[in-house]
Amino acid sequence: MANAKVIQAKQEAVDVVTAKLRESVTTVVADYRGLNVAQVTELRKQLREAGIEFQVLKNSLVRRATAAAELSELDSVLTGPTAIAFSKEDAVAPAKILSDFAKKNDALEIKGGVVEGQVVGVDQINALAALPSREGLLSMLLSVLQAPVRNFALAVKAVADKEEASA
Repeated sequence: MANAKVIQAKQEAVDVVTAKLRESVTTVVADYRGLNVAQVTELRKQLREAGIEFQVLKNSLVRRATAAAELSELDSVLTGPTAIAFSKEDAVAPAKILSDFAKKNDALEIKGGVVEGQVVGVDQINALAALPSREGLLSMLLSVLQAPVRNFALAVKAVADKEEASA
């Protein structure tokens, strides 16, 4: 009887991880070996503040979840201690936070991840981390949209000033 309960509990855990893999906009897999408790606590705090879930999971459990979520290409990075960051809303935040943390702490190693349903390598995760945040992109877009109106207003003002000066 205990075996059936254990198997059911493991299957429920696999189902939860599968759901997280499917629902996440970005998932980043990292090796945290060598980080001390204070460093892991700081990393978890930064991720939690950004609304990102960070878990240490067994590789065998994650392999079953990746098979169920049809992301088996991710299995190649599931070696050694594995921690996974799941982000449901911001695609850039987990890559940026983990990449910045890895630059300060050599012990953290990004292994790969999933971005919008596609398995990606470390290079793509680092490229994603180099992108501006969502707020930064929105402010750039707003600036581009405001430029023509601002330039038109300046041109009208210049014409008005010129007319006033000649009168």
